[in-house]
Amino acid sequence: MHQMNDLRRIDLNLLVILDALLSEQHVTRAAERLHLSQPAVSHALARLRDLLGDPLLVRAGAGLVPTPRALELVVPLSETLAQVQSLLAPNAFDPATAKRTFRLAMSDYGAAIVLPGLIRTLRREAPGIDLQISHASREGMLEGVVNGDIDIAAAVFPELPNELRSLPLFEEHYACLVDRNSLPAEGVLDLPTYLSRPHVLLEMRGSGTPEIERALTCLRERRRVAISLPHWRVAPEFISGTDLILTVASRALRDIDEQTLIVVPPPFQIPSFTFVLVWHKRRGGDQALNWLNQRIGEVIKR
Repeated sequence: MHQMNDLRRIDLNLLVILDALLSEQHVTRAAERLHLSQPAVSHALARLRDLLGDPLLVRAGAGLVPTPRALELVVPLSETLAQVQSLLAPNAFDPATAKRTFRLAMSDYGAAIVLPGLIRTLRREAPGIDLQISHASREGMLEGVVNGDIDIAAAVFPELPNELRSLPLFEEHYACLVDRNSLPAEGVLDLPTYLSRPHVLLEMRGSGTPEIERALTCLRERRRVAISLPHWRVAPEFISGTDLILTVASRALRDIDEQTLIVVPPPFQIPSFTFVLVWHKRRGGDQALNWLNQRIGEVIKR
């Protein structure tokens, strides 16, 4: 009963004011943003402090600094208000006039596949939508989506937490990049040659490429990794003029120098994989996010 009474005391307008205060960290600027008087915003802040049992914002020079409790509220509050807005105005999202910032996480491989076409689409259809791109391991991306630090993650995720939703973008397979002159005369990469050569491993904070290692383990074989690095863009440059082998997703090898390099199939079976978009199910009512997911899917299919 006590919890129900607390809920009855909460005015949705208070949450809107809190969102503005946390964003502006200044009572006067928040009041101007909301077209309210400064005393009205100050009174609302006092009510919020009483309701939440926390100072929320404390004086620091000419502005205000959020407390740890207030910082915890920033993301869920923003998401909640976006859902309420979507609920009350289901047809309100207009990409041509919308002003939003989305936080996307992906590897540089994912960025090369997704971003060029997406950015051209946004500049043409939704110039007010901005993107913040971050780079993390698969585990880091999922953690960011779960805790609200990331809106959308794009990568290969063999397993997803139950609270996340996904959209398959494309099926991908592995291929090997080698120097043309390092292959036998018949131009075929066989398993003994693959195992005897040194390899380049693309690795981000320990995530590596577990699909390749699992496939080799099934054969009771191992490969020697001579170079491990997190940036696939520069990796092909190591292959020319060497005996190194790079085994990566085939789309990463579309623009290689075919004068000196050649793409060949791996000499053993590596399962293909699905590249997906991932977001939290609590964002299901966010029309702007749904629109962005749809546009990404369309860009990939072109």
